[in-house]
Amino acid sequence: MTPPLPRVVIAGTGGDSGKTLVSLSLVTAWRGRGHQVAAFKKGPDYIDRAWLAWASGMEARNLDQYLMPEPRLLGSFVETAAGARVSLVEGNRGLHDGMDGEGTYSTAELAKVLDAPVVLLLDATKTTRTAAAMALGCLRMDPECNVAGVILNRVAGARHERVIREAVQGVTGLPVLGVIPRRADLANLLPDRHLGLVTPQEHDLHQALADRLADLARNHLDLDGLLALADSAPGLPEPAPEPESEPVLTPVDPSAEPVRIGYFSDAAFTFYYPENLQSLRWAGADLIEISALSDQTLPALDGLYIGGGFPETQARGLSENSALRSAVREAAAGGLPVYAECGGLMYLAESFTWLDETYPMAGVLPLRLAVERRPQGHGYMEVEIEADNPFFPAGLRLRGHEFHYSRVIEETNDISTVYRVIRGSGTGHGRDGYRKGNTLASYLHLHALGTPQWAPGLLAAARHFREDE
Repeated sequence: MTPPLPRVVIAGTGGDSGKTLVSLSLVTAWRGRGHQVAAFKKGPDYIDRAWLAWASGMEARNLDQYLMPEPRLLGSFVETAAGARVSLVEGNRGLHDGMDGEGTYSTAELAKVLDAPVVLLLDATKTTRTAAAMALGCLRMDPECNVAGVILNRVAGARHERVIREAVQGVTGLPVLGVIPRRADLANLLPDRHLGLVTPQEHDLHQALADRLADLARNHLDLDGLLALADSAPGLPEPAPEPESEPVLTPVDPSAEPVRIGYFSDAAFTFYYPENLQSLRWAGADLIEISALSDQTLPALDGLYIGGGFPETQARGLSENSALRSAVREAAAGGLPVYAECGGLMYLAESFTWLDETYPMAGVLPLRLAVERRPQGHGYMEVEIEADNPFFPAGLRLRGHEFHYSRVIEETNDISTVYRVIRGSGTGHGRDGYRKGNTLASYLHLHALGTPQWAPGLLAAARHFREDE
């Protein structure tokens, strides 16, 4: 068994119930007391994870049983939680909401894997005893899921609090570990937009924000009770070793010359899992940050990785940096391996249209895109590699996720796709994964813990390119 790893899961009865606000408040308040807090986000969400990293002052991790095998998930949790005073896991959607009617891959299922107590966040808007019924249903839905306390959110006043507190505690026996009032200033504390919260990179991060979050927790949450609940979590079994049949990424020979991999990192491109960047380093990459907004040239590279983000909100800046767009186009035409996901696909296209204005992009791929007002793909995704490409062998199946408002509105015959979509939307018509030369771009977001072939594949393509120069 592992040493004690105090931990708690913050769950809700649905989306937009206040989980992120409560999680960030707890993390900042505990950190303000001098505690090191390890923070995690259930599911593939980049933005909530980034906010948790900001609040905790250390790298936060995603935990998702669809994206990664359970042994790797547990290994990531144990490694990150070790040494922290407490670990907080922010759930997603409702406690029992998963990818099907059975709740597969739900927050409840993750809590059981982590053997962690769950605090259920109840939205008290225009309800009293019915909130107790919802809590009772979550409590009895799966007795193996340890729902151990509740927090009441959006409470209208003292009388409302008294009635709902009495109902919840009387019906369920669960302690009420916090009561957050319904106030407009709290509802607008974390601004959001079409893909969720504004990213930390685009937010004016004042110390005042951290102070307000910590004050919310100190004034309205039972910090000591929640910490004691986290302390009640039992030890975990040591993570099982990888089966010999599974590929395991091992550190590169330190005497080997590192491969130079650039990646876009700025307000437009922020969607990178820490494990993806870490896996590239372990595979032998020297990572070089590039700003698609301000850098005018590409440094000497053996490969380029362009993650997701919000190129549409930074469209003018990206399009005005014609020097870098030309450099990327010329490098790709010269055979530089380029791997791109979602926002990266948008950048590599000829152009995209957003809010009735069309912006020229790098023109690596003969595509035009449009950003719509509604999601064009959202959820878990699985594809099969059907054709040759620089990074993956044919026949391999990849699991990931997608969340995009853009769609392809025009493509030429001078481009092919290599992914057959088994689950998800992709670029449409059951396809994804545009390949041109050594460039591969898709709407599929991969996590390195679930796709251990990804980093070695990118590094192999980069080494091959360097050797051929």
